[in-house]
Amino acid sequence: MSSSSGSSSAAAHHQQHYRHQTGGSGLVPLAALIKEEARTERHSVASGESRISARDEDAAGVGNSGVGGEVAAETRLERPLLRYGCAAQCKKGEDFFLLRTDCPRPAISVSFPDSPHPTFAVFAVLDGHNGNAAAIYTRDNLLNHVLSAMPRGLSRDEWLHMLPIALVAGFVKTDKEFQSKGQTSGTTATFVIIDGWTITVASVGDSRCILDAQGGAVSLLTVDHRLEENIEERERVTASGGEVGRLSVVGGAEIGPLRCWPGGLCLSRSIGDIDVGEFIVPVPYVKQVKLSNAGGRLIIASDGIWDALSSEAAAKSCRGLPAELAAKQVVKEALRTRGLKDDTTCIVVDIIPPGQTIQPLSPPKKMSKLKSLIFRKKAKDPSQKLTKQHSAVGIVEEIFEEGSAMLSERLGPHSDGRRTSSLFTCAICQLDLEPSEGISVHAGSIFSSSSRPWEGPFLCSDCRDKKDAMEGKRPSGVKVL
Repeated sequence: MSSSSGSSSAAAHHQQHYRHQTGGSGLVPLAALIKEEARTERHSVASGESRISARDEDAAGVGNSGVGGEVAAETRLERPLLRYGCAAQCKKGEDFFLLRTDCPRPAISVSFPDSPHPTFAVFAVLDGHNGNAAAIYTRDNLLNHVLSAMPRGLSRDEWLHMLPIALVAGFVKTDKEFQSKGQTSGTTATFVIIDGWTITVASVGDSRCILDAQGGAVSLLTVDHRLEENIEERERVTASGGEVGRLSVVGGAEIGPLRCWPGGLCLSRSIGDIDVGEFIVPVPYVKQVKLSNAGGRLIIASDGIWDALSSEAAAKSCRGLPAELAAKQVVKEALRTRGLKDDTTCIVVDIIPPGQTIQPLSPPKKMSKLKSLIFRKKAKDPSQKLTKQHSAVGIVEEIFEEGSAMLSERLGPHSDGRRTSSLFTCAICQLDLEPSEGISVHAGSIFSSSSRPWEGPFLCSDCRDKKDAMEGKRPSGVKVL
């Protein structure tokens, strides 16, 4: 009786605490109560680290300081421990970041009542240009748009399977909504979702995410969408109606990096940039990997870091340091190398096996000897099972990778028959459609692998217009005088 009474009292206390923190008045989710009880019983957290509340994380922008935090693992489910830190130096005020460690996954199917991992973590870096409006809007809306594109009633494996499609829809919807406001700024976006040992990264622009796996091998989880360096993107932009060239000065000399005209943007993909033209697309490169239970470290940063340091140099500069100090060290090393010429933002996330308190030092080894072992490439279709056990230290399983800019390829049906939306819902904006309104994403597309325009997913007329504009099938963009 006394034990039961004590448990009830503790539950009531946590429920009252939860309501006080969130301002809510409804029932508290069981997962939240369990998490709160676990937090009160845990006394091994390092005293030098602090936790950022979800409310603070949502509002986080660039400052001349570093922040850090810790997310506890549910050891019963053998989830990894996440420790993270963020540091930044501001020059223009156009870099922003997002740190969310307790995002609830959409309702799990009743067929899987015991499905583990009810929450996931999100880390993002947004590097704005021509103003900060696009970066702020993306920080505040992208996650919700991704979740709204996710079908309900999924098991955890199905959730991970559908993430690449939902990320594409969320990026495009965010871009479409921001462009409708008529503002001309733009932003890169590197958006990282961590669910257990699985990491899914979606990115446009040149903010980068690298993985420093145990064993010392550094792997790139993003692709830089810079016209100067990406031949495939240059060809896509010119085929869609853009012009690529350098800035011309008096006397006919050409200087600087390759840019897209009109607009003069150096990037081939971004969110916003309505004055450049919609052949600068928001369709992200997406990569999904699964770590072994040895864990690893993610470094997510804006180009203020990568213009100064290589991926290997950034990883090496902070090995052996806890995440919060590691983020500060990477920024410090970038400033030492190049100086403060741009906003410089870095997030470090350590994915640590249960039972460990810190991420151990990864001894550097030659990439050439490990390259064939680090990634075991899977098929592009993420329907492959995500439950493969890992025993070798440092092995990373690649589950999904796709970088096409064509929505007919990115939103198409998978082999299991599940689609992002029904016949009467737009796959991008999620608006309900009349039976006669839906337009197949494959209709009229010469790039589509499907020759059946009656196949879903379907788009509303506005999203179909945007798709056509991105593929150069109609004029788009607002010319700013």
